[in-house]
Amino acid sequence: MTSDHVRKAFSIFFVLGFFTYLFGPLIIMSFTSFNSSSFPRMTPWECFTVEWFDVLTKDDKILDGLKNSVFIGIGVVSLAVPMGLAGALMLTQVKERVRPWYYTIVISPILVPGVVLGISTLLFWDRIGSMFGADRNSLFYDGFFLTIIGQATFISAYTMLVFISRLQRFDRDQEDAALDLGATHVQTFRKILLPFLKPAIASACVLAFLASFENYNTTVFTIVTESTLTTFLAAKVRHGINPSISALAVIIVVITIFGAALHEVLKRRELVAEKNAMLVASGKLSNRKTQRSFIFEPAVLMILAIFVSGIGTAYFAGTMGVEQCKADVLAEKKRVTAQKIKELQEKNKARQAAQQEEAGQSQSQLQNGAATTDKSDRAGTSNFNSIFSTGNLQNQTGTDDEPKAEIEEPDRVGTENFNSIFSTQNLQDQTGAAEPDNDGAGSVEDESSRVGTENFNSIFAPTNLNQQTGSDN
Repeated sequence: MTSDHVRKAFSIFFVLGFFTYLFGPLIIMSFTSFNSSSFPRMTPWECFTVEWFDVLTKDDKILDGLKNSVFIGIGVVSLAVPMGLAGALMLTQVKERVRPWYYTIVISPILVPGVVLGISTLLFWDRIGSMFGADRNSLFYDGFFLTIIGQATFISAYTMLVFISRLQRFDRDQEDAALDLGATHVQTFRKILLPFLKPAIASACVLAFLASFENYNTTVFTIVTESTLTTFLAAKVRHGINPSISALAVIIVVITIFGAALHEVLKRRELVAEKNAMLVASGKLSNRKTQRSFIFEPAVLMILAIFVSGIGTAYFAGTMGVEQCKADVLAEKKRVTAQKIKELQEKNKARQAAQQEEAGQSQSQLQNGAATTDKSDRAGTSNFNSIFSTGNLQNQTGTDDEPKAEIEEPDRVGTENFNSIFSTQNLQDQTGAAEPDNDGAGSVEDESSRVGTENFNSIFAPTNLNQQTGSDN
């Protein structure tokens, strides 16, 4: 294998990959329009049918959107093509120093986002209508008028580029010769320039129509209450679509292919006519060869044969045995659904049995553990057996009614100064208001119990207030 073989293989692979990427979605969508599934899909394939074309013809909203798109496209072509031609002719007439500035200005609408163009068009014509006092039913608020104006602002720049590329090959000496021979500027334009621009005019018309037909960003703001095919499809996708959209795509693709083939046939006929004219002018032919009628062109006959055979095959294949096929598909779906439900039920039963078995095992383990608990299970807790005993609080507060057992010295280490901390006698000793006990004498506290409190013995005595206010009785 040489490098030349590798280059050719890589080139073929690249070309096939490019066309697969380019036409793959269209091919898949075309197949989905013949599948009986209610959702556009190619797999799994159910039944071959053409019922979605019938559904398309009965969808009034899609047909209305299609009509509106065609009407707006024709209006845009009628406005954008003359504007583009005028802009291209003007570019050839201005001075060299001004030409770059002029070109930048007329091309700038292409660079502006469609959303901005739509909103600005709507606001501009609303202000114009308010200035003239027009009502909402006037032309200034009409959705078709606003859409045509809004789309033509940037589509005219596309058409101008087509005319500029064609005018770069135009010989200005032909115009000068016609003017020198006495022709007016209108005659020169109509008989010399316009025939030369005829291919560019056709290309500009096709480009303008297609750009208008598929436009969404500008149209969604300027169409107001109406809808085009693009805006309707965009709104319908949010709520769910059916294969009738694929059927519409198939129709559009077929019309496009037929138009391209027709254009190629006409172009070849024009080339043959020009060649015959050149041969006659050079004297090689005495007169022009008469071309066969257009309808008898081999390419046209082949296109018509493919078109008719394709429609006939699709119709008969899509109407014969479709109902039986749908019934078989429905029965298969029911069988698969019932089988799946049965499998799910069996799985649920197995899961529940496993859960019950686990619950029984855990319960038996708990019962066995409770019955076999011994002293070894309580190791390390011997010092905390009576931690929640109510006698602990009574021993500490000294409020137990029964005689309190003497507490061994080791248990009271560090608590000698707090034995009588909650005694009611403390307040009485401090205020000096203690009543005599049964023996007729007040309670006597050890000196050690009142250490550090000598200056506060009568702090709570009521006589302190009388002495301060001078109102002692």
